[in-house]
Amino acid sequence: MSTVKKVTSFKLASLLRRENDPSAAIKLFRNPDPESTNPQKPFRYSLLCYDLIITKLGSSKMFDELDQILLQLKSDTRIVPTEIIFCNVVKYFARGRLPTRALHVFDEMPQYRCQRTIKSFNSLLNALLKCGAFDEMKKVLTRVDEYGEPDACTYNILINGFSQSGRFDEALKLFDEMVKKKVKPTGVTFGTIIRMLCNDLKVNEALKMKHDMLKVYGVFPTVHIYASLIKALCQVGELGLAFKLKDEVKADSAIYSTLISSLIKAGRSDEVSGILEEMREKGCEPDTVTYNVLINGFCLENDFESAYKVLDDMVEKGLKPDVISYNMILGALFRIQNWKEGAYLFEDMPRRGCVPDVLSYRIVFDGLCEGLKFEEAAVILDEMMFKGYKPRRDRLERFLQRLCESEKMEILGDVISSLNKGNAYDADFWSVTVPEVCKEPVLSDSIDLLLLNKLKEECP
Repeated sequence: MSTVKKVTSFKLASLLRRENDPSAAIKLFRNPDPESTNPQKPFRYSLLCYDLIITKLGSSKMFDELDQILLQLKSDTRIVPTEIIFCNVVKYFARGRLPTRALHVFDEMPQYRCQRTIKSFNSLLNALLKCGAFDEMKKVLTRVDEYGEPDACTYNILINGFSQSGRFDEALKLFDEMVKKKVKPTGVTFGTIIRMLCNDLKVNEALKMKHDMLKVYGVFPTVHIYASLIKALCQVGELGLAFKLKDEVKADSAIYSTLISSLIKAGRSDEVSGILEEMREKGCEPDTVTYNVLINGFCLENDFESAYKVLDDMVEKGLKPDVISYNMILGALFRIQNWKEGAYLFEDMPRRGCVPDVLSYRIVFDGLCEGLKFEEAAVILDEMMFKGYKPRRDRLERFLQRLCESEKMEILGDVISSLNKGNAYDADFWSVTVPEVCKEPVLSDSIDLLLLNKLKEECP
């Protein structure tokens, strides 16, 4: 007679690690040893078992189940959890945009027999920042001394917070305070501040910060810092200095794409081929963003033959043109009122392996409306409603107005039917819009009927 092997915490940890389905993992965790000869005896979980199930539930945003596991962990006095477990839990709640629950877990850490340090404090601070809970951040900051001295990570989070909220002067004051307290700034610190200055087009200050980070603090600028600086220089028209900075770093496709876009905007398209050649020589192959920049440049010049050639080149290089690629060409075609080719490209997108998005539909609908192609626009609008997309309200109002002015009552009836089926707009929209766009006293029966139905739905 064979004996049933007892499931140990080590075996459970191994099973949990291999289980990819979080729902199955929680069932396994709750009943790890169904063949136990003594079901009354509680299973002795290890810290690793708790860590694994918390990770699986948190990553899957199964927060109610996660709370149950935390409650069990709190009562399992044999286990002394490590601080990193709670740092992770706080991070999971931040991803779920649950700042209150993140704060609650942090406050309860001592009940789990776990000491809070500046490490878990930083995790909470970062979670509140990601959730946009700036008022809570201020309250939490008053308690920072309880958990240790603020470190570089603390300052980086705060500087990022002030930067995101547009409080640039306070971010710079924090940097000065950081230096004064002899907390060495990191690459993240400089990256955040330089990006902030570049976004505000304070290029000289950003360049000085880049100089100081290496010469004064011994921190090497990353390619992302160079990308921010080069983009800002291009925006203020300093292309010469931008190209000079490019030579200081191993430029990636993002930097080259920025430079190519700036050359096109500056009317220096003849230099683009040289940049592309340099990219390939340095082992930096153009990506989808680079090709989209080229497409945009050709579209600005109405050179559609070259734009289509870029699409073909992308496919040849193993890259798939995305919806942005097609939308740029669509927009340019309808801008020059080439409705036939624009409509053909729109219809051909699925065959090319690209599904039109809401912007694609809006471009085509707006273009057909401007070209007074009412029947075609009505068909596109019907497709939009079917897919759950909406045209821009002002464009729709203009379309309805033109139908009324042109006395296209049959098309108007079809359009209203499409809008009604899609439940795109409520009775308030129609009660305000119809009298405004259809100023003639004679309205189609479909309009009157729709308004009546809508009012009945909202006022039973």
